[in-house]
Amino acid sequence: MKTAVCYCSRHHGNTLKVLEAMAREGDVELIDVTARQAVHLEEYGRIGLASGVYYGKFHPSVLAFARQYLPKGRPVFFVCTYGASPGKSLDGITSIAREKGCPILGAFGCRGLDTFGPFRLVGGIAKGHPDEADLGQARAFYRTLGGRPG
Repeated sequence: MKTAVCYCSRHHGNTLKVLEAMAREGDVELIDVTARQAVHLEEYGRIGLASGVYYGKFHPSVLAFARQYLPKGRPVFFVCTYGASPGKSLDGITSIAREKGCPILGAFGCRGLDTFGPFRLVGGIAKGHPDEADLGQARAFYRTLGGRPG
């Protein structure tokens, strides 16, 4: 099934590393929401929305992109990377998907190197992540989406 994953991956590229691992599992097009481009998501069977966690939320560019471009009723899944904890980071993106009547297929999250703010002083937290185990779990998560209708 043709899948689009719309993402923002800043700082260390943690989210992009996870998405590239997932993309090896199937027909996946990665769409960087920070690059201005014409987007037609109606041609995809399912849509992933992915971001690092910033102050407990998905990046504002992903939220704005979903509000503008996410087609009504399209199956979605979420991916995030975080330094310490995902917290309630999925709340905002889940709310947008529900407003658009999109079935939620699931979510994957893992730790990623975080050197923001005071973490910079100690060389960051979640050093070495995402690691091979994280990437293997990401691929396994994506495979679970394979049989879902879309």
